[in-house]
Amino acid sequence: MGSTGEEGQKGPKLPENLTGQSERAIAEEDMQRAHVYGLLARLLSEPMSDETLEIVRALEGHGDDTEFGQAISSLGAIAVRTARTVSEEEYTKLFYGMGAGGELHPYTSHYLTGYVYEKPLAELRKDMTVLGIAPSGSSSEPEDHIAYVCEIMHGLITGTLAGGADLTAQKKFFESHLAPWAGQFFTDLEGAESAALYMPVGTIGRLFMAIEADAFEMAA
Repeated sequence: MGSTGEEGQKGPKLPENLTGQSERAIAEEDMQRAHVYGLLARLLSEPMSDETLEIVRALEGHGDDTEFGQAISSLGAIAVRTARTVSEEEYTKLFYGMGAGGELHPYTSHYLTGYVYEKPLAELRKDMTVLGIAPSGSSSEPEDHIAYVCEIMHGLITGTLAGGADLTAQKKFFESHLAPWAGQFFTDLEGAESAALYMPVGTIGRLFMAIEADAFEMAA
C-alpha cells in the first residue's frame, strides 16, 4: 500500500510499537502506516504521560522534507519545550473543558450527527463484532472516539486485532469509520484555539488521512 510520505518516499521513521502489543511480520510500508495510527491513538487517548512526551520529543529532527515529515519534526520540537503539566492542561481544554465540554468532541457520532452515542457508534460496534473485536473495558470513552478508531486500524494492520485484515477489509473499515469525519476532526484540531502542542498532531492526522484515502483509492 502507499507510504506515509510523498510518492516514492517512505516518510519519517516513527517509534516502533507505540501500543505495546506484539506485531506480526508485515511489509515496511504497512508497518509505517501502523506506527502513525499507533502514534495518533496514543496522543489522543489521554493526556501525555512523561513516557509519551519523551517518545514525542525524540521525533525532533527526524522528519523528512515533506509536509508530513515537517509536521513530525514540529511536534517533536514543540514537545521539547512543553512541560507535562502544560500538555495536560492543553489536552483538558481541548477535549474535556468545563461545563459544556472541551473545544472539540472527538467522536464519529458527534461529527456526523451532532450528538454522541448515535447511529455511527452502533454501526462501528456492529463492524467490531463482525471482526471479532471486543472492547477491552480499559476506557470509559465510547468506541467511536478518534483514538479508539485509530487503535483499531493499527490492530487490523499489525494483526494484534482480529488476526489482522487484508487491504480490502482495511479499506472498508477506513471508509466506513474514518474517511467521513476524521479529516475534518484533524483540521479542527490543527486550528483549535487551545492547540499548541496538539496543533502539529492535527496536521499529522489531516495529512495522513488524505494519504490513506489516496492510497486506498489507488489500491482499488
